[in-house]
Amino acid sequence: MTLPASPTIATLHDLYAGGLTPAAAIAALYRRIAAIDDPGIFITLVAESDAVKAAEALGAFDPVAKPLWGIPFAVKDNIDVAGLPTTAACPAFAHTPDETAFAVQRLIEAGAIVIGKTNLDQFATGLVGVRTPYPVPRNACDAAYVPGGSSSGSAVAVAHGLVGFAIGTDTAGSGRVPAALNNIVGLKPSLGSVSSRGVVPACRTLDTLSVFAGSVEDTETVYRIMQAYDAADSFSRPLPVAARPGAVPPGLRVGVPDAASRKFGGDALSEAAFDAARDNLATLLDDTMPTPVDMAPLFAVADLLYSGPWVAERYHAVRGLIEGAPNELHPTTLKIISAATGYSATDAFDGLYKLSDLRREAEALWKSIDVLVVPTFPRPRTVADLDADPVGPNSELGTYTNFVNLLDLCALAVPARFRGDGFPAGVTLIAPRGHDGLLAAIGSRLHRAANVPIGATGMALPPAPMPPTTAAPGEIELAVVGAHLSGMALNHELTSRGARFLRAGPTTPDYRLYALAGGPPFRPGLMRVAAGAGFAIATEVWAVAPDALGSFMAGVPAPLGIGTTSLADGTTPKGFIVEAEGTVGARDISEFGGWRNFMASRAA
Repeated sequence: MTLPASPTIATLHDLYAGGLTPAAAIAALYRRIAAIDDPGIFITLVAESDAVKAAEALGAFDPVAKPLWGIPFAVKDNIDVAGLPTTAACPAFAHTPDETAFAVQRLIEAGAIVIGKTNLDQFATGLVGVRTPYPVPRNACDAAYVPGGSSSGSAVAVAHGLVGFAIGTDTAGSGRVPAALNNIVGLKPSLGSVSSRGVVPACRTLDTLSVFAGSVEDTETVYRIMQAYDAADSFSRPLPVAARPGAVPPGLRVGVPDAASRKFGGDALSEAAFDAARDNLATLLDDTMPTPVDMAPLFAVADLLYSGPWVAERYHAVRGLIEGAPNELHPTTLKIISAATGYSATDAFDGLYKLSDLRREAEALWKSIDVLVVPTFPRPRTVADLDADPVGPNSELGTYTNFVNLLDLCALAVPARFRGDGFPAGVTLIAPRGHDGLLAAIGSRLHRAANVPIGATGMALPPAPMPPTTAAPGEIELAVVGAHLSGMALNHELTSRGARFLRAGPTTPDYRLYALAGGPPFRPGLMRVAAGAGFAIATEVWAVAPDALGSFMAGVPAPLGIGTTSLADGTTPKGFIVEAEGTVGARDISEFGGWRNFMASRAA
């Protein structure tokens, strides 16, 4: 059997089911590593015989018990793997841990096989991938360009099809910029949803593990396995609910940078590529063009990360080395981190206060949009650019990434249409914490709309799986008809609880819809009536965790309540109903067929 150019989880599992052994797959990947012949990708490569032993220890093929059974992966070398050196790209810092990082151990227990530790910008300080004392990884798509950092080796390994996925870290964009520069997917999860125990910190309050893979589906699979509350990590936080991706909800409000926020460094090819991605996005949104938004508050937050006291967190992480043996650090890394000595404790509080003010200003953005879509980087930068200026191009690459963790947002970088010169130009989807599943649902469609291969492998994306239309075990279906519809004023009461959209469809034709007195927000009331006396009313069905539904129901005011609804597709989800008393003085709007149509008529 021939190993696919990009060993995705699905393709490898199909081959394993057909008789391919993990040992044969690993042997083929090691031959591929030798053929690529890039000494900058791995700092430590596991011996092939040891990788085969790990594969043989898995037992019989069982992708249910072990959803990553036989999937080779790589780990950024600032993350511990027991028995392998952790260097953080600094030989003087190297040590061999006895314990594997919590999140990586979960992947191993799910059947994944560690192939090696990958190169990075030293101490995860940089977005370029060239700040390393080891050979610099070559960009998989064009060696003239930087590979992106700090997770350079992880991204390049995936882009060449050397592993099924790779783990990186992301503080300022290190899980997104290298993904875009190498034409793969990079997931930066909600902060705290993945344990950082066993990770050499950059800025501990802002760090998260990230996932690189050839498809959104693979990043999502890996993320859901890593995601777990870790009581031993004081920065670990549970998500509202571990929601799986659903379908893309109708009425989704998407924002893009307005004219003043479009920053491409004068590169017309990058600007045109982003416009092409924006057009793809409009098609996915039923020809509704995204809304331009002012990103000035976000850019102001981004400036704080390296031009404010947060650089002191990086100093804290390497304090012993920088004070005892500063010459062991890469010159650019030393220069950046040493700037921390110019800040005082008072400056740190000034920075926190300024961030709080800017965070409040930025919160207003999410009242008008659900997702923000931006270029992942303004323009690609060459290795020669960095030789001439080690800092400026790095700062530019972080234009659309540096603010995300400071504002507690989640993000997903996906490939988009190529630039006119054939080089990748990705986009990043950004949303408030806990909306990781929504980004996956949109990102999967947007990636396929770009019609580009996986990384530098030339392999096409496999067909997209059908999104689920029914709730998973442990979830409850909730039908909504009014202000809780996607894009409406109260939809955030669902999404903030981790609810995910499943499907849209009408009720059976025996309901009447009323616009209740009061507001804003204006509220409808749905009431079932005798057969032949009603209408089919448009609904959306969302999946909600039981505890989330309980807190949601506690806020439902009289005369509304939650009961059982009857939908035309034969399902009977829980849904909003209104007491008869509540319709006194209300307007019967049943002839509009749904709340959206009624609100559109009011706007008209």
